[in-house]
Amino acid sequence: MSACPQGEPVPPAAPLAERLSIPSGPLFFPVTAYGPDGRVALDAYRAHVRHGIDHGAAAVFACCGTGEFHALTPEEFQELVRAAVEESAGRVPVVAGAGYGTALAVRYARLAEDAGADGLLAMPPYLVVAGQQGLLRHYRELAAATALPVVVYQRDNAVFTPETVVELARTDGIIGLKDGLGDLDLMQRVVSAVRTEAPGDFLYFNGLPTAEQTQLAYRGIGIHLYSSAVFCFVPEIALAFHRALREGDDTTAHRVLDGFYRPFVELRAQGAGYAVSLVKAGVRLRGLDVGEVRPPLHEPADEHVERLARLIEHGRALLGEDV
Repeated sequence: MSACPQGEPVPPAAPLAERLSIPSGPLFFPVTAYGPDGRVALDAYRAHVRHGIDHGAAAVFACCGTGEFHALTPEEFQELVRAAVEESAGRVPVVAGAGYGTALAVRYARLAEDAGADGLLAMPPYLVVAGQQGLLRHYRELAAATALPVVVYQRDNAVFTPETVVELARTDGIIGLKDGLGDLDLMQRVVSAVRTEAPGDFLYFNGLPTAEQTQLAYRGIGIHLYSSAVFCFVPEIALAFHRALREGDDTTAHRVLDGFYRPFVELRAQGAGYAVSLVKAGVRLRGLDVGEVRPPLHEPADEHVERLARLIEHGRALLGEDV
């Protein structure tokens, strides 16, 4: 069971929106493990998911951006989601990615439902830049395709007006919006519009890469949920930051931001795709061989991996841990 801030348990049978709204720990976006032959390595993936749950993840978001959804076949996707569900065993919810055009997004959604997922993260449609009317139709058709609740991911070619988010919030099966755009003015107007015109328990997530770097700002407009890729390879740092936010300990939050997260974001900016490949390198540095990223992503330069190793040691030292 998850625990709410007041210590009351949230049973596994509770609705997904209720379970996600409880900030009991970071939202975990595991990487996908591959073996030397390039195939999915289920044992390593299971170990990675299990490690995250054991270390306090509030939810597992399987086969999403950090998990290289774009690189997976439907068959691989389903077996990975099923593995995450089995490793969770109801302890935390498992949310699976779904994307591409409407027909394929629906197919992935149904594969996730068959694999036992608790919900979907609906990523932007493939390639095309659609208008608000088309986007709304896309996500409504996806939400209607299964019984799984849906969180819509705003970024890239899927950016919504406040009016469209109001309509999403009124749609059966859509429970929240994850923001990967970073326009706080837009997000404040979205939150205000939904609060005014579609009041309820609609959820909002900060979904920017290394979301901790911007979470103090998001907290200022009432958005307390955020994704954590850093949790994949230094859960102790991600947990310390999450706890500092929850307890209002800005001194600790600032120390970790200044000493770890800002340098990590600057390192991440040294290469295209590092939001995934550098995280995967971090998991390998901590002792679990999850393989390399699949094309078109590429591995970080050796010097950047060396800088990451030093940064991990420094971040853990900030917490007073042995390194």
